[in-house]
Amino acid sequence: MTSAAAAMPQSGRTKSFLRLVLIEHSVFALPFAYIAALTAMAQLDNNIHWGRLLLVTVAMVGLRTFAMACNRIIDREIDARNPRTAGRELVTGAVSVRSAWTGAGIAVVVFLGAAALLGPLCLALAPVAVVPMVVYPYGKRFTNFPHAILGIAQAIGPIGAWIAITGEWSWSAVILGFAVGVWIGGFDLIFGCQDVQADRAHGVKSVPARFGIPAALYGARAAHVVTTGLLVWYALETGAGVFFWIGLVIVAGAFLYEHSIVKPHDLSRLNRAFFSTNGFIGIALFVCALLDLLVRGLTV
Repeated sequence: MTSAAAAMPQSGRTKSFLRLVLIEHSVFALPFAYIAALTAMAQLDNNIHWGRLLLVTVAMVGLRTFAMACNRIIDREIDARNPRTAGRELVTGAVSVRSAWTGAGIAVVVFLGAAALLGPLCLALAPVAVVPMVVYPYGKRFTNFPHAILGIAQAIGPIGAWIAITGEWSWSAVILGFAVGVWIGGFDLIFGCQDVQADRAHGVKSVPARFGIPAALYGARAAHVVTTGLLVWYALETGAGVFFWIGLVIVAGAFLYEHSIVKPHDLSRLNRAFFSTNGFIGIALFVCALLDLLVRGLTV
């Protein structure tokens, strides 16, 4: 532990750790876990089971916190060589490696505890969810397609949330999971465009670094077309009503906007596309899905 980190009050270290793991980015995947969980409840008995929904939330946040902490720990030397990431907490010493591992350990224990409370199948499958979270940060060292590993990791959320409610496997949840995975993999292609020069200089692998920014942006567009198709399939599979379809129209519009503001020769609005638009997509579809389920009989 650095002297600066050791001297920092506990509350300050906690805030630094939460910045390290970008806790607010739970907004990307959590709404889709809620969509899966609530749809499963609607099909089960049309009642919201608040206790199980809380456990799903705890499990999702715990697993995501563990994943982000591992990512930052494993990538700290790469981050130190990239001007965009050189200010991250593990590079500057605001968070020590020991503290980061401690936080990651607590987060994975919380995840496993929530999985155990959700049932034996959830607990048995929990290690399957943990593995890609650790593999992903290493992916950029051995494949030009680490975005695909991230997509696989994120696809687990809706599938796990459905199993948490019903205790059973669901192909509807798999469709939604693939939609989430392809969506997040697609916007990770966009996000990676800002690091092309640093990645090439230091041997970090990615689609933008290997094939160029235009190819990455075309890949992201293709991914989001596939995402839209998978969400349509999910809507048909689950008998979604008018509000969910309105949500899909909003999502399609957000995708069009996202890809209109990021150009190969102009990445100045990339953060708006990555953070604001994608955060909006998750929240907007969740709100529309919730309205749809309530109108169709889900009881609060």
